[in-house]
Amino acid sequence: MRQGSIPGAHGRVRPLGLLGDPVLHAPCAEVTDFGPQLAALVEDLFATMYAAHGVGLAANQVGEALSVFVYDCPDDEDERHLGHVVNPRLAETGGVVVRGPEGCLSLPGLEAGTERYDEAVVTGFTVTGEPVTVRGTGFFARCLQHECDHLEGRIYADRLTGRRHRKLMRQVARASWRR
Repeated sequence: MRQGSIPGAHGRVRPLGLLGDPVLHAPCAEVTDFGPQLAALVEDLFATMYAAHGVGLAANQVGEALSVFVYDCPDDEDERHLGHVVNPRLAETGGVVVRGPEGCLSLPGLEAGTERYDEAVVTGFTVTGEPVTVRGTGFFARCLQHECDHLEGRIYADRLTGRRHRKLMRQVARASWRR
């Protein structure tokens, strides 16, 4: 028998913000109230992430300009990492820089080769205000960096230049969700 509840089981699925939504392009505010509203937001983030078949989701992607994200993401060895971070700080990146496919629930159906470090350390707090440190390698490190970018008002497209950026923007212009 499983102990504890399944993340998102008590949450509601919220609409996802799409590329161009102003809340996606502005830094998020630090969380100062670690009460029931924050716990409900984290549950909603998990429910929304699972409904959209994602591996991470930041609060601003559902219209909440607060510094919090959730994840359920494997690393390159297929080890599952599940959790959330409130007021995260990308404390450390390292290893090699890898260009790999990266997508985003706010740009549904699209992806582009994006450069990220293959090691990342994020510090922050749990929903109850306890300090937490999350270490990631490979794909999970990419996820951590991606979600931290969201909370600073950046999306992966902002990291692209030249041909890759132009190609992604052409795909965005043709995407059915842009109409």
